[in-house]
Amino acid sequence: MSKILVPSRGQDDWKRFLAQPDLHWKTGYSARTLAHSWEAAKTIPPEVAAIMSDAFGQPDLLFAVPEHKTLLPGGTRESQSDVLALVRHPGGLACYTIEGKVDEPFGPTVGEWSVDASPGKIERLAHLCSLLGMSECPSDVRYQLMHRTASALIEAERFDAKLAGMIVHSFSPERRWYAEFVRFAALLGCQIEPGRGATIKVPSGKSLVIGWATGDQAFRVA
Repeated sequence: MSKILVPSRGQDDWKRFLAQPDLHWKTGYSARTLAHSWEAAKTIPPEVAAIMSDAFGQPDLLFAVPEHKTLLPGGTRESQSDVLALVRHPGGLACYTIEGKVDEPFGPTVGEWSVDASPGKIERLAHLCSLLGMSECPSDVRYQLMHRTASALIEAERFDAKLAGMIVHSFSPERRWYAEFVRFAALLGCQIEPGRGATIKVPSGKSLVIGWATGDQAFRVA
């Protein structure tokens, strides 16, 4: 795949990057909703920017890449972030992965994902735990939250950024699956509340913020 990026002309340009465009590009689904939200903002949507600012100061978006794939050890399947954002803060450069949600779950738990685990899966899980500074990995934590957060740290290393973050950009009025996110945050030693960032130091020395941003419901029907 080419590493040359073409600037977006609008939200419909995001569709072609989806694994299953005809299935996932529908009104009310996270991919389309997220695209409309970010394109309407022209920069960082305010609810996402608020979490970034809370953690590291005023954010300045350098670029954002829809459906960005990050290579992970232990196999050939990448972690595909809904948005990868490179952001300048007063304290330095930050790399963020953004996970868009409406009603979709976070996928299998670590226990479900690792049934009859291959050597590659075992290697990958150990690497993710190491990056996140997790001394244990309970089977009930959602695997997607682990690899999406680790992707932010991996990409931060590539861009020589000392700051990183993973933000769930949710458009669910009921905050569906929020409890799963709280559980994950607790394993990292964070106490989470919607709209606020929680920041920790990870073994690499980078500062990592995680947060839950509540998006504008108008984009669900866009």
